[in-house]
Amino acid sequence: MTLDISQIIAEHQFGPVKGDARPLFIAIAGGSGSGKSTIARSVVDIVGRDKVVYLQQDAYYRDQSHLSLEGRTKINYDHPDSIELELMVEHLAALRNGQPIERPIYDFETHLRTDETYTLVPEPAVIVEGILLLADARLREQFDVRVYIDTEADLRLLRRIQRDIVERGRSIESVLDQYQKTVRPMHYQFVEPSKRYADIIIPEGINTGAIGTVSSMIQHFLDQRM
Repeated sequence: MTLDISQIIAEHQFGPVKGDARPLFIAIAGGSGSGKSTIARSVVDIVGRDKVVYLQQDAYYRDQSHLSLEGRTKINYDHPDSIELELMVEHLAALRNGQPIERPIYDFETHLRTDETYTLVPEPAVIVEGILLLADARLREQFDVRVYIDTEADLRLLRRIQRDIVERGRSIESVLDQYQKTVRPMHYQFVEPSKRYADIIIPEGINTGAIGTVSSMIQHFLDQRM
């Protein structure tokens, strides 16, 4: 698959006029374990952290501190209702208007928001990644370009097992139980159907091409502003 940057730019017309301070908003969506985070972080490293704000949808899980740990483990975290979309939209609007935000910090081992936040200041480009970015109209309309990473289910599951065990302290039994009860059904109910709203669908296996595509779009945008 060859991604033509000039064609994408022409079709979506996201380039600003010279001197325009409007930031570029890019959504990177796809199923859990599809490679969204890897692509987003690689793009930030290439373009520069002084030019790109990176937001993760997972930071916006609703505060459930009123529940016990057992109660919190039973929440369906793959359903749109688990995300505080109102706060996320509010933060994106603030960044668009040149205002800093205090992004929540979420602890995946305790399923709680911490008392701390992370300050993010506005930059010329904003990359947001998450499984449900294209499933809700309130979020979809925030983005200039919508990318969907379309990865096979078996590879996504393998990546999720590795991530949740190594990074989030989960057992293999809990990972597979959650996958069967919520991850898989929610993927087919919300995530997979949302790819019809994507401007660009990138199949697994060309992550290098995906990284280059998104990086080039941002660089083009920055060049147009100079």
